[in-house]
Amino acid sequence: MRPDPFVCAIFLIVAFVFAGLLHSAWLRSSTSRRLAIPIDGGAHFRGRRIFGENKTIRGFVVLIPAASLMFVLLAGAARIVPDLASSLWPLGLAGYATLGAWAALGFMLGELPNSFVKRQLDIPPGQAARGRIPAVIGFVVDRLDSIVGMLAAVTFAVPTPWTTWLWVLILGPAIHWSFSVLLYRLGVKARPA
Repeated sequence: MRPDPFVCAIFLIVAFVFAGLLHSAWLRSSTSRRLAIPIDGGAHFRGRRIFGENKTIRGFVVLIPAASLMFVLLAGAARIVPDLASSLWPLGLAGYATLGAWAALGFMLGELPNSFVKRQLDIPPGQAARGRIPAVIGFVVDRLDSIVGMLAAVTFAVPTPWTTWLWVLILGPAIHWSFSVLLYRLGVKARPA
């Protein structure tokens, strides 16, 4: 049986909502601040930082295992309802653990090209572009970059219907923005967008 596009989209969204909550709590902790080591190691390209101070290893430390765990828990819960389980990818729990880790890695790596471009345009980390049109473009890209990275990683690993992409791209940005607001209110981010 082929995966159901909508069920797969909801699976991905719910898994990342719960992984995102764990990630948000982690970023708020004092322990995570010790791992605020920039992944670019302070390296520069054309006299500008490659990714900047906000892209650190601390995000990778929890989001990847959290997503892996959430994929396993949701896949395990789906097995209680056979019709639901058959609507997902035909993987064992170890396969879901791997898929979750891979999806989270794609999510995190998906943000890096955008960060690189922003640094090259002299947009400070955590800040919006100046001007109405650049700010709107930046807002949209900030909501989509990690989602597209996650979807690309999932699609590389398992057959993913194009309509799953569509559902996640429609529903995901609002949820992603909500997490940005949450991180702002928790004092982790400098701006809510």
